[in-house]
Amino acid sequence: MSTASLAKLAALAAALLLSACSTTPPAPVRTEKKTEFTPDSFSQMPAIAPEDWAKAFEAFCASCARMRSAEPWREVCIEAEKYSPESAEAFFQTQFTPWRVEVVKRDAETEEMLERDADGLMTGYYEPLLYGSRQRKPPFVHPIYGTPDDLLVIDLASLYPKLKGMRLRGKVEGRRVVPYDDRAKIQKRKDLERWAIAWVDDPVDAFFLQIQGSGRIQLPDGSHMRVGFADQNGYKYHSIGNWLVRRGYLKRHELSMQKIRAWAKSHPKLVDEALAQNPSYVFFEERRGDPSLGPEGAQGVPLTPGASVAVDPSVWRLGTPFIVSASQENPPLRFTRPVVAQDTGGAIRGVIRFDYFWGFGDEAGQAAGRQRSRAQAWVLVPAGFRPEDMNPRRPIGTRPKSTTADRAGG
Repeated sequence: MSTASLAKLAALAAALLLSACSTTPPAPVRTEKKTEFTPDSFSQMPAIAPEDWAKAFEAFCASCARMRSAEPWREVCIEAEKYSPESAEAFFQTQFTPWRVEVVKRDAETEEMLERDADGLMTGYYEPLLYGSRQRKPPFVHPIYGTPDDLLVIDLASLYPKLKGMRLRGKVEGRRVVPYDDRAKIQKRKDLERWAIAWVDDPVDAFFLQIQGSGRIQLPDGSHMRVGFADQNGYKYHSIGNWLVRRGYLKRHELSMQKIRAWAKSHPKLVDEALAQNPSYVFFEERRGDPSLGPEGAQGVPLTPGASVAVDPSVWRLGTPFIVSASQENPPLRFTRPVVAQDTGGAIRGVIRFDYFWGFGDEAGQAAGRQRSRAQAWVLVPAGFRPEDMNPRRPIGTRPKSTTADRAGG
């Protein structure tokens, strides 16, 4: 090849290289997610059993004890007094409008819709039964801690109103406030034992009690001690299932409360390491109350098995009723039921995200442990209000006049 040809080839290569270097990659599409609501009709929904309507009515009336003085609940709670559990379906269908809940992803600049999703996630929880004692004595050697005195809870809302509802948790070291201990450190501390309100016979039971948030402890004399959430160490919940899968102890499709319990019994020396993968730690307090009723949820009312759910409190007002449709293939589960938002949970985040309360005891625990369902939801809005009024961050003013269009009766 001649010198001239080589020069031309070099020049062409240089031009191509410069062209490639100067090409600006397309800017990524900036997206935003918004919740959208579509009015629907009770008559278009799957059939709901009368006993399920009755349970939801019972739950909603319990919530009214906490919210009847505020909008949007004032008038609908007064109307509830005119109905009975037998007429629960008529109550909901005459006093509420169902709005289908969807999450829509749009191009932030053009507002073009990119994706519409009506599916969310529903898990299950329950009130477990543990075996323990108020004093540490074998086999009851695993602590259920009350809130320790070195846990600081710092509320900055007075200085930063935007942080309303958010609290920092930590402890004092010298002149500094540092994050509180994670689970791994708490498991090793012995100085916390004076804050134990009970001792149980199984560390995995104690761990799952923290996930459920409440439970009953059967004492040696046969009596029961009820405990409920008091505080938390400030860390986000992390599932230990991911660690078990990464280590090859369980397959992804095998993850359930029952499988994790079985694994722990066959690997006792690895239990502390496995549990420490979840840095979150819950502290408890003893709860009094009618043992025939469910545990108290975040709204301060007893939960109703089969009709109470935990929701994200940054998205929904507690006391809000829904119709939820849950379905899964393995193990098979399918139902459509009215429920009421009466609780919260550290892992319950998002618009279509529910934790379904199954009740008390082993049977409820088995059902809760198997549930990981695809969920669809309709928020039930008191006639005359809009779905946006169910958002806790939205101030509610005077009740507007209701119209025929506000109702979607069956």
